[in-house]
Amino acid sequence: MTTLLVIAKEPRPGRVKTRLTPPYSPEEAALLAAAALADTLRTVAAVPASRRVLVLDGSPGPWLPPGFDVVPQCAGGLDERLADAFAGSTGPALLIGMDTPQVTPELLTVDFSDCDAWFGPAADGGFWSIGLARPDPGLLRGVPMSTPETGAVQRERLVAGGLRVRDLPCLRDVDTADDAHAVAALIPHSRFASRLARLSTPAGRR
Repeated sequence: MTTLLVIAKEPRPGRVKTRLTPPYSPEEAALLAAAALADTLRTVAAVPASRRVLVLDGSPGPWLPPGFDVVPQCAGGLDERLADAFAGSTGPALLIGMDTPQVTPELLTVDFSDCDAWFGPAADGGFWSIGLARPDPGLLRGVPMSTPETGAVQRERLVAGGLRVRDLPCLRDVDTADDAHAVAALIPHSRFASRLARLSTPAGRR
């Protein structure tokens, strides 16, 4: 079975979803981040896995369901932190972030029998998921992060390493308010959509 890795930040005001401010306050952005993380972890918990690991910058909160091992993120840039997350896995592993609460168990139920890697591109040019049959941190270190070319560079790194790559569907990360509303429309019964709806009313923003 596959190890499922979720890399995330503790949803604290001013540290997460800063591009949601404005229109949302840092406190409101943190509430949306917490809802997105809770939805993501609930989905991961529903997928058969050999191990579920939350690679966390910060401390666990009430959004963490049972069944997860929590390990701290290492220091360094995002490429180093992603590489280190894979370094702790000895078998097939699939990593996702906390920015796609619309992810489904079906998307995360991957099979490495006919490939060496899975790659999930993001609409902003990055990627929302990467999976390796044989985790090799070197495949991630040095990839420039948070650019419009990040996804293309990372996928090419996998191909250049001789890996057979299969692609997951392109998903939209929640970075801006427009992203939040678009993603919430896909998952109307989620914690994320419910929180966003409450923040969209005067009463919910008190």
